[in-house]
Amino acid sequence: MAHVVTNKCLGCKFTDCVEVCPVACFYELEGQLVIHPDDCIDCTACVEQCPVEAIYADNVVPAEYQADTEFNAREARRVKDSGQEAIAKKKDPLPTAQKRRAELGY
Repeated sequence: MAHVVTNKCLGCKFTDCVEVCPVACFYELEGQLVIHPDDCIDCTACVEQCPVEAIYADNVVPAEYQADTEFNAREARRVKDSGQEAIAKKKDPLPTAQKRRAELGY
């Protein structure tokens, strides 16, 4: 089992989660983060760190975010296979992050 970043992260890209990840399985897309499913050790450390609750265990992803499970896996593999390093240090969120957070009700 692995964890999945849903599209709640889209437009935010808060990186609080990456600092607590013991295996560096987060990869950065232009508008959000993804978790590599083969590298995630299912420790759950990242879940509580996400300010918009965008991270779920892959077996409990809410129905409205089910498509994100395949997207997360596909994009994480693509980015890693392209040679991009995993993100392991906190960065500034996107300029749209606070607006997106408010839209999501957090």
